[in-house]
Amino acid sequence: MASVDLHFHSRTSDGALTPTEVIARAAERGATLLALTDHDSTDGLAEAAAAATERGAAFLNGVEVSVTWGKHTVHIVGLGVDPAHPALAAGLKSIRDGRVERARQMGEALAQAGIPGVFDGAMALCDNPDMISRTHFARHLVACGAVKDVRTVFRKYLTPGKPGYVAHQWAELADAVGWITASGGMAVIAHPGRYDMGRTLIERLILDFKAAGGQGIEIASGSHSLDDMHKFALHADRHQLYASAGSDFHAPGEGGRDVGFTEELPPICQPIWRELDARIIRAAAPAQQA
Repeated sequence: MASVDLHFHSRTSDGALTPTEVIARAAERGATLLALTDHDSTDGLAEAAAAATERGAAFLNGVEVSVTWGKHTVHIVGLGVDPAHPALAAGLKSIRDGRVERARQMGEALAQAGIPGVFDGAMALCDNPDMISRTHFARHLVACGAVKDVRTVFRKYLTPGKPGYVAHQWAELADAVGWITASGGMAVIAHPGRYDMGRTLIERLILDFKAAGGQGIEIASGSHSLDDMHKFALHADRHQLYASAGSDFHAPGEGGRDVGFTEELPPICQPIWRELDARIIRAAAPAQQA
């Protein structure tokens, strides 16, 4: 396992732990370089950076941006971003503004399917109402006993074609990459193995991403098998993209990998964190005793 985790979430978006708690959990597992990448929000970064410094771990400011590309929703991680940059801040706000209305529509759809009260239940689990997501709906449905686990909720209710799924127009790919790079960060295609795309579409996504200024792709991911890792390592090598690694951790016991754990990158990969060295927030070295 590698000691780098550049993709995980806190309660600022749809994680179950506070920024401090998730950083502590990662550090306890030996992680030495971390990036909090909450969905469409940078509100937890200051707290997470302080927690990482206290724990002696290096930290990168991050974010995960929701994107509509053709008929697909894809996620673009930004690493080394400046959360105060006006273009990034305004772009993320524009995405958050549509979340609550989408959630209301999801609640209505589930009520019509015979499961009432899900919108209110999901809202009760959400620290920030502007960040309500499908994950909050899933957790409520598990907590109230309607479904056995989060993975089953998504499979039965919250994916395209299922009763609680509501399509939404997220950011344009070029806009998301532009916000990230304008703020001094590097854009990364998150967990490409999760997308329902064949080789031709993946190639087209990568080409569009690169044309917009994107520079990285997630190779090690909580969503990826070893076969996925090697397949996307070849994509990275062929398209001259830097490789990233992240657990995509949301909550203990919700599947995937625990925070702080990622597989070692294949040898052909060029780690993206080497290109972000100047953006890494490091704990101060202990003072030398006289």
